[in-house]
Amino acid sequence: MKKILKIQSGGNRLDKAIAELDKDISRMMIQKLINDNKITVNGKIEKSSYKVKENDEIEIIFEEPKQVQLKAEDILLNVIYEDNDIIVVNKEKGMVVHPGNGNPDGTLVNAVMARCKDSLSGIGGELRPGIVHRIDKDTSGVIVVAKNDKAHINISKQIKDHQAKKTYLALVKGIVKENEATIDMPISRSNKDRKKMAVDRSGKNAITHIKVLKRYKENTLLEVNIETGRTHQIRVHLSQIGYPIVGDYIYSNGKNKFGVEGQMLHAYKIKFKHPTSNKDVEFTAELPKYFKDILVKLEKED
Repeated sequence: MKKILKIQSGGNRLDKAIAELDKDISRMMIQKLINDNKITVNGKIEKSSYKVKENDEIEIIFEEPKQVQLKAEDILLNVIYEDNDIIVVNKEKGMVVHPGNGNPDGTLVNAVMARCKDSLSGIGGELRPGIVHRIDKDTSGVIVVAKNDKAHINISKQIKDHQAKKTYLALVKGIVKENEATIDMPISRSNKDRKKMAVDRSGKNAITHIKVLKRYKENTLLEVNIETGRTHQIRVHLSQIGYPIVGDYIYSNGKNKFGVEGQMLHAYKIKFKHPTSNKDVEFTAELPKYFKDILVKLEKED
């Protein structure tokens, strides 16, 4: 696969220029591609230190990703609802949604394949059959999987057009003062750490609505609704305004008195129109036991 970048103004080092033009490529990857002679400038191989000039044409050659052998696995799923079009699952914390580098098996897709056999939409590609939307590995809660292409296209469009409503519950550090608030901050990949996302004026539009459900001594339980679905959106936004999610080791220090690892964020509810009946459907995923136990503990402390 090739990608062509055009330099608008010169002066930067080659590696820095590429990082600024394409925020989806990490600095480490850029260095590797340059060292492997996979990046050329006007058809010539150059070093990282090369100073780009106006109208330089940079060609980047990416290696084709290694295919992961997808297999069905008999993994117990907490199924909320299932019919001929969709299967709705309450995903447990720690489960990856679909296979990828470092996660070839043990995913939601592997489990759904064993349950549904060949009855899954193929639109998501070989490694993401039926996957209409996703939630992070350490986020628990409701996720919808399409069992045919018609359902996949229909629900995907509802999500894209903001017609599907997704509601989350989050336990955050600190006492949120406002009863309700809207966070409207664009998000892009962080320039400092390519594994993280960050608020950035040049990023993609991202809107999160929060509502206080309960204030404790040192924490707040929030209901969160998102208009957009950017990577790590809720985690980034809450951290940015000073209320990181308890247990989030990426967007806070991760330290917490409860000893939980991974963010206390739960996809609680999803509402959309059924792809066949066109009637409104709503599915709720029960909170994980550890989450409920911590809320009980906080109530007792109060």
